[in-house]
Amino acid sequence: MRQYQETLRIETRGTGLQELTDDVARIVRAASIETGMAHIFCRHTSASLLIQENADPDVQRDLVAFFKRLVPDGDPLFVHQSEGPDDMPAHVKSALTQTSLAVPIAGFQMVLGTWQGIYLFEHRRKPHTRQIVVHVLGE
Repeated sequence: MRQYQETLRIETRGTGLQELTDDVARIVRAASIETGMAHIFCRHTSASLLIQENADPDVQRDLVAFFKRLVPDGDPLFVHQSEGPDDMPAHVKSALTQTSLAVPIAGFQMVLGTWQGIYLFEHRRKPHTRQIVVHVLGE
């Protein structure tokens, strides 16, 4: 069993989804693992990871709109606002999604569906630098 790990530094543009599929695929290729698992982990509490459709950008727009309606910024329910009115809503959105993903590897590449892509979901309004750890394990 072999392992390989890299950390991606992603500059976000504020709230929205940013596709990471090509970056993760590059790391999987660099690992030279024929069969195994890629574990993708977001090192933050106000951003998350998703596997979602990558064919129609309206899907990403609609997801952002849905989460904005579900957990609006500035909701008076929340006490925690250390970094502004989008602070606690970002934590809730992260809790409702995922901070890690596992994608199988076969034939030296990720086994994703035809229209599946890996996305970083930035929940904060302002741009941030996010770290995504990609750990590949297998043979």
